[in-house]
Amino acid sequence: MGEMIPNWLLQRTHLTPTRTALVFNEQTWSFQELKEIVLDYAMKLSGYSISHHSRVAILMKNRPKTVFLVHALQLVGAEIVFLNSRLTASELSYQINDSETTVLFYDLDFSTTAEDLERLCADLQSCSIEDLITSAKHIVNIHSEFDLDDISSIMYTSGTTGKPKGVQQTYGNHWWSAIGSSLNLGIQENDAWLCTVPIFHISGLSILMRSVIYGIPIFLMEEFNEEYANSLLQSGKVTIMSVVTAMLNRMLTALKDESYHENFRCMLLGGGPAPLPLLEKCAKKHIPVFQSYGMTETASQIVTLSPEDSFKKLGSAGKPLFPAQIKIVRNDGKDASALETGEIALKGPNITPGYLHHDMSVCDGWFLTGDLGYLDEDGFLYVQDRRSDLIISGGENVYPAEIEAVLMAHETVYEAGVTGINDTTWGQVAYAFIVGQNVTEEELLQFCREKLASYKIPKRIIQVKELPRNAANKLVRGKLRLLIEGRN
Repeated sequence: MGEMIPNWLLQRTHLTPTRTALVFNEQTWSFQELKEIVLDYAMKLSGYSISHHSRVAILMKNRPKTVFLVHALQLVGAEIVFLNSRLTASELSYQINDSETTVLFYDLDFSTTAEDLERLCADLQSCSIEDLITSAKHIVNIHSEFDLDDISSIMYTSGTTGKPKGVQQTYGNHWWSAIGSSLNLGIQENDAWLCTVPIFHISGLSILMRSVIYGIPIFLMEEFNEEYANSLLQSGKVTIMSVVTAMLNRMLTALKDESYHENFRCMLLGGGPAPLPLLEKCAKKHIPVFQSYGMTETASQIVTLSPEDSFKKLGSAGKPLFPAQIKIVRNDGKDASALETGEIALKGPNITPGYLHHDMSVCDGWFLTGDLGYLDEDGFLYVQDRRSDLIISGGENVYPAEIEAVLMAHETVYEAGVTGINDTTWGQVAYAFIVGQNVTEEELLQFCREKLASYKIPKRIIQVKELPRNAANKLVRGKLRLLIEGRN
């Protein structure tokens, strides 16, 4: 048994019951009101045979009911499997079966997907959030304490082999992530965090956790809208916002010559390195952008560029959060010196204890990320590649191997190779190259649409005579982009 800590929502309500916890459109809830709704949800959950360590999946949008359900599931000690609503039923069924999830709660928007999942997953019981709300209450065993070693959430990240892996996140991971961030960014009395990133991503879920740990409100948006986000940042009500590059680009375009309220103090930028011109544009407008580096495995950012360094170290992800450590490992396994490129290795209490059913790449207690980067003489991290082949499109991780596997499942395709091409809107987009029989690009795109989420579908599928391979006959994805020179 690990270290015990009071249940965050119950403790927060005990300490500051009247503070605002959640704002959605024009509605607000105090922590006391939030707790009462969550207790109500918890009593209804027990009618679904959900108890400590039950695996429960949620397929829901950024809405208040999602916030209530997450806290209610924590209250009964369930392990929450967060499903990405952009994935197809086929992709999600793998995650449900792999995690041995027994119950699924979903928004009515996803009724069709839920029906498909019940068909694809033999042991799955699905229930809409509306049905849960109207179900009977039962006596429930409330977890008034959290064991920091207990698994709180599971999020799937696509493995480079094409099969996603379930990242287990403990209460301790979320706790140390929140504490590490607060020691870097500080907590102010007027703080409020704008959440427009999906709750099913660690960037969104971490905001929920920080809200109850810090005692600050979340301004929740169902989906990102740059005009509305800008208006909140200009109102003085919001002090912190989490974004990826594509979102920040859209906000700056819509902002034109205007600026944000002086209360706004932190634009936390994740999801891949930001282009220098964007950071310089923000610097001119006095928008405090903090680049960060993190992943599902580190329960949100683990490296952040501190305020006093934000302009003199443009392009850096910063230094590790207080409880974390970072080093660069060379190909020969030795520690790299300053300015030497190698694999980014991390250590800290916010790092996952491991994947479900998969080994984690660890060496002497250090988590090997597979990402390339270097540390400068002052210890600032510069990320050069989010894993050598990873494509980050609009903040979403896209793994070439997954798209290649789908393309090669088509009867006309013999070989497939996928790489990321720079794109002004999305940061990167996938381009696919195939060797095969006569088949049109549109036919293959349609084939992909049936099997992949929209953000994974290649922007182009180009037929070539052969793919670049090395002496071991392995595909060299880095050379694929050379195939389009002269084509566009």
